[in-house]
Amino acid sequence: MALPVLRNGNQPVTAEPAGMGPFEDLERLHAQISQFLGSWWPFPSYLAGPFTPPADIEETDDAYLVEIELPGVQKGDLDIEVSGRRLSVRGERKQKERSGVLRRQQRTVGRFEYEVVLPGEVADSEVEANLSDGVLTVRLPKPAHDRPRRVPVN
Repeated sequence: MALPVLRNGNQPVTAEPAGMGPFEDLERLHAQISQFLGSWWPFPSYLAGPFTPPADIEETDDAYLVEIELPGVQKGDLDIEVSGRRLSVRGERKQKERSGVLRRQQRTVGRFEYEVVLPGEVADSEVEANLSDGVLTVRLPKPAHDRPRRVPVN
């Protein structure tokens, strides 16, 4: 939300508070509308199509690290593919069997897809994936010729 600020007489100038701006407002509004509509969606989530789990991508000197939040997903329910610079992760978060009446469901279940095109080349044969504590970590090493190399001074 922009706040008006007066400078040099009566000329209004807008200033953005730290961490705020038009894109943050739109993202918050989108999340609120999605949550509202999701609570009224008449169909089961598996009919709505695949969802995209939240993820972080980090670049280090020698690799790209992709961390995807997948609580409740088993290793056998994951399909990970690397093709060139593209990483694709697909799978399914299965509905838990319940003995009581489900009064509210906010956790997303069903098929999911996550796809990203990385900014640089990847050494496909050295890619590693680890699922621990509900977070899938995929380490995609850069090729040796793309890694920085220190040169000693004689």
